[in-house]
Amino acid sequence: MNKDQVKGHVEETKGKVKEVAGKILQDEDMELEGNIQKNVGKVQAGIGDIKQDIKDAIK
Repeated sequence: MNKDQVKGHVEETKGKVKEVAGKILQDEDMELEGNIQKNVGKVQAGIGDIKQDIKDAIK
């Protein structure tokens, strides 16, 4: 795993927690912020996956 994959998965997890907390607390802003953070994390992890694939292909 590379740094982008790790950071992406961490952000994705933090976003999921924030999204669920927003649902429980009925805080739409927190829920939306969590959803955005979760999706940003998915993108970052995806970029890390692509970088890893390229690195593996070069070897």
